[in-house]
Amino acid sequence: MERFYLVLTLLGIFLPYGAFIPWLVDNGLNIGLLFNEAVANPISMFAWLDILVAAVALLSFIVVDGHRNKVRYRYLAVLGTLIVGVSFGLPLYLYFKEKQSPQPQP
Repeated sequence: MERFYLVLTLLGIFLPYGAFIPWLVDNGLNIGLLFNEAVANPISMFAWLDILVAAVALLSFIVVDGHRNKVRYRYLAVLGTLIVGVSFGLPLYLYFKEKQSPQPQP
């Protein structure tokens, strides 16, 4: 599962930024335009609100579960969620958790 979570972590940064970077190149760091386009219609609002709720749930989960299971580097998953998003933070946290789990003996 470690490799699977690591692949998802990489996809979780490259896919969203693969869409964002071309927009950034075309429009610059125009926060007003970014916000206006992000909330341009009901379906985009649906997606952003869905992600917001998921991010709050994920951050709570990382803090509580990470403390309970003493997951090392969990703060990186929190930062990753805040900087990149849920698509990066969740698989990164699961990777860290899986990596420190005791491996079954053959």
